[in-house]
Amino acid sequence: MRVFTCLKEVASRETRFQINEEESWIKSRDLTYEMNECDEYSIEEALRIKEAHGGEAVILNIGTPANEKSIRKGLAMGCDRAVQVVDPDGRASSPHAAATVLAEVLRQEAFDLILAGTQSDDLSYAQTGVVLAELLGLPHATIVMEVDAQPGKGSIKALREMESGSFQWVELPLPALLAIQAGSSQIRYPSLKGIMQARKKEIRRVDIDELNIPWAEIPRIDIRRLYMPQATRHAEILAGDASTVAKTLVQKLRAEAKVI
Repeated sequence: MRVFTCLKEVASRETRFQINEEESWIKSRDLTYEMNECDEYSIEEALRIKEAHGGEAVILNIGTPANEKSIRKGLAMGCDRAVQVVDPDGRASSPHAAATVLAEVLRQEAFDLILAGTQSDDLSYAQTGVVLAELLGLPHATIVMEVDAQPGKGSIKALREMESGSFQWVELPLPALLAIQAGSSQIRYPSLKGIMQARKKEIRRVDIDELNIPWAEIPRIDIRRLYMPQATRHAEILAGDASTVAKTLVQKLRAEAKVI
Protein backbone atom coordinates (compact mmCIF):
# COMPACT_ATOMS: atom_id res chain seq x y z
CA MET A 1 0.00 0.00 0.00
CA ARG A 2 1.13 3.52 -0.71
CA VAL A 3 0.04 5.74 2.16
CA PHE A 4 0.33 9.53 2.13
CA THR A 5 0.31 11.13 5.55
CA CYS A 6 -0.14 14.89 5.98
CA LEU A 7 2.17 16.82 8.28
CA LYS A 8 1.88 20.34 9.64
CA GLU A 9 4.46 22.11 11.77
CA VAL A 10 3.09 24.22 14.64
CA ALA A 11 4.41 26.24 17.55
CA SER A 12 5.56 24.10 20.47
CA ARG A 13 2.84 23.15 22.94
CA GLU A 14 5.07 24.43 25.76
CA THR A 15 5.07 27.96 24.32
CA ARG A 16 3.69 30.89 26.28
CA PHE A 17 1.99 32.82 23.52
CA GLN A 18 1.95 36.62 23.27
CA ILE A 19 -0.08 38.66 20.82
CA ASN A 20 1.81 40.99 18.51
CA GLU A 21 1.37 44.76 18.50
CA GLU A 22 -0.94 44.71 15.48
CA GLU A 23 -3.22 42.14 17.19
CA SER A 24 -3.09 40.15 13.97
CA TRP A 25 -1.28 37.04 15.25
CA ILE A 26 1.04 35.81 17.97
CA LYS A 27 4.63 37.01 18.31
CA SER A 28 6.60 34.51 16.27
CA ARG A 29 10.18 35.77 16.55
CA ASP A 30 11.27 33.52 19.40
CA LEU A 31 8.91 30.59 18.86
CA THR A 32 10.10 27.02 18.60
CA TYR A 33 8.22 24.64 16.32
CA GLU A 34 7.37 20.97 16.33
CA MET A 35 5.27 18.39 14.51
CA ASN A 36 1.52 18.79 15.01
CA GLU A 37 0.38 16.22 17.59
CA CYS A 38 -2.40 14.56 15.57
CA ASP A 39 -0.13 14.40 12.51
CA GLU A 40 2.46 12.53 14.55
CA TYR A 41 -0.16 9.87 15.27
CA SER A 42 -1.14 9.74 11.58
CA ILE A 43 2.52 9.07 10.70
CA GLU A 44 2.59 6.25 13.24
CA GLU A 45 -0.52 4.70 11.68
CA ALA A 46 1.01 4.99 8.21
CA LEU A 47 4.14 3.17 9.39
CA ARG A 48 2.10 0.39 11.01
CA ILE A 49 0.16 -0.14 7.79
CA LYS A 50 3.40 -0.21 5.80
CA GLU A 51 4.95 -2.75 8.19
CA ALA A 52 1.89 -4.98 8.04
CA HIS A 53 1.21 -4.87 4.31
CA GLY A 54 4.34 -3.50 2.66
CA GLY A 55 4.47 -0.53 0.34
CA GLU A 56 5.48 3.05 0.95
CA ALA A 57 4.74 5.76 3.53
CA VAL A 58 5.05 9.30 2.15
CA ILE A 59 4.93 12.58 4.09
CA LEU A 60 3.01 15.49 2.53
CA ASN A 61 3.65 18.98 3.87
CA ILE A 62 2.78 22.58 3.03
CA GLY A 63 5.31 25.07 4.39
CA THR A 64 8.85 26.28 3.88
CA PRO A 65 12.32 24.71 4.07
CA ALA A 66 12.29 25.77 7.74
CA ASN A 67 9.90 22.84 8.32
CA GLU A 68 12.63 20.36 7.41
CA LYS A 69 13.30 19.42 11.06
CA SER A 70 9.79 18.01 11.49
CA ILE A 71 9.85 16.36 8.06
CA ARG A 72 13.20 14.70 8.84
CA LYS A 73 11.76 13.45 12.12
CA GLY A 74 8.96 11.72 10.21
CA LEU A 75 11.52 10.23 7.83
CA ALA A 76 13.60 9.08 10.80
CA MET A 77 10.54 7.36 12.26
CA GLY A 78 10.39 5.27 9.08
CA CYS A 79 8.65 7.15 6.27
CA ASP A 80 10.26 6.61 2.87
CA ARG A 81 10.16 10.07 1.33
CA ALA A 82 8.44 13.43 1.55
CA VAL A 83 6.77 15.93 -0.74
CA GLN A 84 6.68 19.55 0.39
CA VAL A 85 4.71 22.34 -1.26
CA VAL A 86 6.76 25.48 -0.65
CA ASP A 87 4.39 28.28 0.41
CA PRO A 88 6.54 31.17 1.70
CA ASP A 89 3.67 33.65 1.83
CA GLY A 90 1.25 31.39 3.70
CA ARG A 91 -1.42 31.44 0.99
CA ALA A 92 -2.62 27.95 1.96
CA SER A 93 -3.49 28.99 5.50
CA SER A 94 -7.24 28.30 5.42
CA PRO A 95 -8.59 24.71 5.48
CA HIS A 96 -10.06 24.96 1.98
CA ALA A 97 -6.87 26.47 0.54
CA ALA A 98 -4.67 23.85 2.18
CA ALA A 99 -6.94 21.03 0.99
CA THR A 100 -6.92 22.43 -2.56
CA VAL A 101 -3.11 22.49 -2.62
CA LEU A 102 -2.85 18.98 -1.20
CA ALA A 103 -5.41 17.70 -3.71
CA GLU A 104 -3.44 19.08 -6.64
CA VAL A 105 -0.30 17.29 -5.47
CA LEU A 106 -2.10 14.03 -4.81
CA ARG A 107 -3.71 14.03 -8.25
CA GLN A 108 -0.17 13.66 -9.61
CA GLU A 109 0.58 10.68 -7.35
CA ALA A 110 -0.67 7.12 -7.06
CA PHE A 111 -2.02 6.34 -3.57
CA ASP A 112 -4.14 3.80 -1.74
CA LEU A 113 -4.77 5.74 1.47
CA ILE A 114 -4.45 9.28 2.78
CA LEU A 115 -4.02 9.95 6.49
CA ALA A 116 -4.32 13.34 8.18
CA GLY A 117 -4.53 14.58 11.73
CA THR A 118 -8.03 15.29 13.01
CA GLN A 119 -7.06 18.89 13.72
CA SER A 120 -4.06 21.17 14.15
CA ASP A 121 -2.78 22.43 17.48
CA ASP A 122 -2.67 26.06 16.34
CA LEU A 123 -6.01 26.76 14.63
CA SER A 124 -8.00 23.57 15.36
CA TYR A 125 -10.36 23.97 12.40
CA ALA A 126 -10.61 20.16 11.95
CA GLN A 127 -11.72 20.71 8.34
CA THR A 128 -8.72 20.18 6.05
CA GLY A 129 -8.94 16.39 5.87
CA VAL A 130 -12.68 16.39 5.25
CA VAL A 131 -12.44 19.03 2.50
CA LEU A 132 -9.51 17.16 0.93
CA ALA A 133 -11.58 13.96 0.76
CA GLU A 134 -14.44 15.85 -0.88
CA LEU A 135 -12.14 17.46 -3.47
CA LEU A 136 -10.69 14.06 -4.39
CA GLY A 137 -14.05 12.30 -4.27
CA LEU A 138 -12.91 9.86 -1.58
CA PRO A 139 -14.83 8.17 1.24
CA HIS A 140 -13.55 9.35 4.60
CA ALA A 141 -13.82 8.89 8.36
CA THR A 142 -12.81 11.28 11.11
CA ILE A 143 -11.68 11.01 14.76
CA VAL A 144 -10.17 7.61 14.01
CA MET A 145 -8.66 5.71 16.94
CA GLU A 146 -7.73 2.41 15.28
CA VAL A 147 -7.10 1.25 11.72
CA ASP A 148 -7.45 -2.22 10.20
CA ALA A 149 -6.26 -2.16 6.60
CA GLN A 150 -7.46 -4.95 4.34
CA PRO A 151 -5.82 -4.24 0.96
CA GLY A 152 -6.59 -7.76 -0.27
CA LYS A 153 -10.28 -6.94 0.01
CA GLY A 154 -9.82 -3.43 -1.32
CA SER A 155 -11.11 -1.87 1.90
CA ILE A 156 -10.10 -0.48 5.27
CA LYS A 157 -11.82 -0.52 8.66
CA ALA A 158 -11.63 2.41 11.06
CA LEU A 159 -12.69 2.71 14.68
CA ARG A 160 -14.21 6.13 15.26
CA GLU A 161 -14.58 7.87 18.62
CA MET A 162 -18.14 9.05 19.07
CA GLU A 163 -19.99 11.10 21.68
CA SER A 164 -20.50 9.97 25.29
CA GLY A 165 -17.63 7.50 25.23
CA SER A 166 -19.05 5.43 22.36
CA PHE A 167 -17.09 3.96 19.44
CA GLN A 168 -18.07 2.91 15.92
CA TRP A 169 -16.41 0.62 13.39
CA VAL A 170 -16.82 1.71 9.78
CA GLU A 171 -15.57 0.05 6.60
CA LEU A 172 -14.56 2.09 3.57
CA PRO A 173 -13.47 1.08 0.06
CA LEU A 174 -9.95 2.05 -0.98
CA PRO A 175 -8.69 4.58 -1.82
CA ALA A 176 -9.95 6.50 1.21
CA LEU A 177 -8.99 9.22 3.69
CA LEU A 178 -8.83 8.86 7.47
CA ALA A 179 -8.40 11.68 9.98
CA ILE A 180 -6.45 10.28 12.94
CA GLN A 181 -7.11 11.36 16.51
CA ALA A 182 -4.30 12.08 18.98
CA GLY A 183 -3.78 9.29 21.48
CA SER A 184 -4.79 6.57 19.05
CA SER A 185 -1.56 4.58 19.49
CA GLN A 186 1.91 4.53 21.04
CA ILE A 187 4.21 6.72 18.96
CA ARG A 188 7.66 5.31 18.26
CA TYR A 189 10.89 7.21 18.84
CA PRO A 190 13.26 7.63 15.89
CA SER A 191 16.20 5.25 16.24
CA LEU A 192 19.80 6.32 15.69
CA LYS A 193 19.81 4.25 12.50
CA GLY A 194 16.60 5.92 11.38
CA ILE A 195 18.04 9.38 12.05
CA MET A 196 21.11 8.59 9.97
CA GLN A 197 19.03 7.16 7.12
CA ALA A 198 16.65 10.15 7.17
CA ARG A 199 19.47 12.45 6.07
CA LYS A 200 19.62 10.64 2.72
CA LYS A 201 15.89 10.33 2.08
CA GLU A 202 14.26 12.46 -0.59
CA ILE A 203 12.29 15.61 0.14
CA ARG A 204 10.78 16.69 -3.18
CA ARG A 205 9.85 20.35 -3.11
CA VAL A 206 7.10 21.80 -5.29
CA ASP A 207 6.67 25.55 -5.72
CA ILE A 208 3.08 26.48 -4.91
CA ASP A 209 2.90 28.63 -8.06
CA GLU A 210 3.51 25.53 -10.20
CA LEU A 211 0.14 24.13 -9.11
CA ASN A 212 -1.84 26.93 -10.83
CA ILE A 213 -4.35 27.26 -7.98
CA PRO A 214 -7.25 29.64 -8.80
CA TRP A 215 -6.81 31.63 -5.58
CA ALA A 216 -9.63 34.04 -6.33
CA GLU A 217 -12.09 31.13 -6.18
CA ILE A 218 -10.81 29.69 -2.89
CA PRO A 219 -12.70 30.69 0.29
CA ARG A 220 -10.46 32.58 2.70
CA ILE A 221 -10.36 33.13 6.43
CA ASP A 222 -9.09 36.54 7.49
CA ILE A 223 -8.21 37.18 11.13
CA ARG A 224 -9.30 40.75 11.84
CA ARG A 225 -8.20 40.89 15.46
CA LEU A 226 -6.62 38.53 17.95
CA TYR A 227 -6.92 39.34 21.64
CA MET A 228 -7.06 37.84 25.09
CA PRO A 229 -10.59 37.76 26.52
CA GLN A 230 -11.10 40.16 29.40
CA ALA A 231 -12.76 38.95 32.58
CA THR A 232 -15.71 41.31 33.09
CA ARG A 233 -17.95 39.32 35.44
CA HIS A 234 -17.56 37.30 38.59
CA ALA A 235 -19.25 34.20 39.92
CA GLU A 236 -22.20 34.70 42.24
CA ILE A 237 -23.34 32.15 44.79
CA LEU A 238 -27.12 32.01 45.23
CA ALA A 239 -28.31 31.31 48.76
CA GLY A 240 -31.49 29.62 49.92
CA ASP A 241 -33.29 26.34 49.35
CA ALA A 242 -33.57 24.70 45.94
CA SER A 243 -36.86 26.39 45.06
CA THR A 244 -35.61 29.87 45.98
CA VAL A 245 -32.34 29.40 44.14
CA ALA A 246 -34.16 28.17 41.01
CA LYS A 247 -36.49 31.19 40.98
CA THR A 248 -33.61 33.62 41.53
CA LEU A 249 -31.56 31.96 38.77
CA VAL A 250 -34.43 32.20 36.28
CA GLN A 251 -34.92 35.88 37.13
CA LYS A 252 -31.24 36.63 36.59
CA LEU A 253 -31.10 34.70 33.31
CA ARG A 254 -34.12 36.65 32.09
CA ALA A 255 -33.34 40.14 33.41
CA GLU A 256 -29.51 40.28 33.51
CA ALA A 257 -28.13 37.70 31.09
CA LYS A 258 -31.16 38.03 28.76
CA VAL A 259 -30.80 34.46 27.54
CA ILE A 260 -34.38 33.37 28.26
